[in-house]
Amino acid sequence: MIDVFSLITQARDRGGSDLHLVVDSPPMVRTKGSLEKLNTPPLSSQDTAEALKQLALPGDLDTFQRELELDFGFTMPGVGRLRCNAAQQRGAISLAIRLLPPVIPTIDELELPDICKDLVSRPRGLVIVTGPTGSGKSTTLAAMIQHLNHTEAKHVITIEDPIEYIYPSIKCAVTQRQLGTDTKSFAQALKHVLRQNPDVILVGEMRDLETAAAVLTIAETGHLVLSTSHAPSAHQALERIIDLFPPHERHLAYTRLASLLVGVLCQALVPRHPIDGRIAAVEVLLANTAVRNLIREEKIYQLPNVLRTSRDEGMVSLDDSLVDLYRNQKISRETVFDYCDDPDEVGRLLGGRTKKPDQRRRPPSSGGMISSFL
Repeated sequence: MIDVFSLITQARDRGGSDLHLVVDSPPMVRTKGSLEKLNTPPLSSQDTAEALKQLALPGDLDTFQRELELDFGFTMPGVGRLRCNAAQQRGAISLAIRLLPPVIPTIDELELPDICKDLVSRPRGLVIVTGPTGSGKSTTLAAMIQHLNHTEAKHVITIEDPIEYIYPSIKCAVTQRQLGTDTKSFAQALKHVLRQNPDVILVGEMRDLETAAAVLTIAETGHLVLSTSHAPSAHQALERIIDLFPPHERHLAYTRLASLLVGVLCQALVPRHPIDGRIAAVEVLLANTAVRNLIREEKIYQLPNVLRTSRDEGMVSLDDSLVDLYRNQKISRETVFDYCDDPDEVGRLLGGRTKKPDQRRRPPSSGGMISSFL
């Protein structure tokens, strides 16, 4: 019989970020972005079904039987917090298990920009962390919340799917709610959140119109709201929020977003050099007067121009972030060109291009956390 806990322990011992269990394949561990097979026989459908039973609660299993999809969290002694996803594929169950760091890393340990400390300390408004799946958004937000936990006495409410990091009580009171077990939906939780006397609200994702509208409404009441998006750039994250609204409501949505936005962080994980691991390149968009005016005028597509010309105000484009990492000897020149958006401009900054634009690749869509984590 399969022992999923032994497999998770093996993944941890290899320094893995994820464990994948798929029928007809040996268990696979993602380490530093690449998948490696464990030295065990291929899994059967009975193996993956048993693994799910070992990890999930009975209520979770009922949910999976109904919906054939399941996100849930699990705390494993000696390993820490796990984020699990179960899905049906070819009539069998597959599992993706993310191993989260046992201790919440700090903003400094993750080598994130100091603006993260400022954004989470703002008294009101909307802060968005965006990037591809597996780019470390949840860990960045956890580090920001933990910074607040050490520096200010506030009530933080998180609405997550599922709960990933568990926050200790330091200076803040942190209330964590999980979809499915603690609340039915993001939108429903947000309808009642103001009665819980919060200072900061973390919303796992603005995935539908009802949630996006509720987030804007709460931010308008004078609270700080943090949320995530899967957009690959700061300006596209804003476009996705607007696109959630029906056409006849979008003009008002632009106006509300322009007045409420504090900042957007867009991150991508890139290979470190010369040591192994990965580090985050972070695009920073701050809501200054020019940014607010462009959003209000429905010209979000012009925001990249503001990013490139507002470095002195703390804004950083993804390309500038990559160049900074290279100049600080944290990534290779090749990595800069692999992940940049504008190789001609980067080539000008660095003095020559090493790759043609059509040879570039985008950041991987999976693979866990930033190098300081795993």
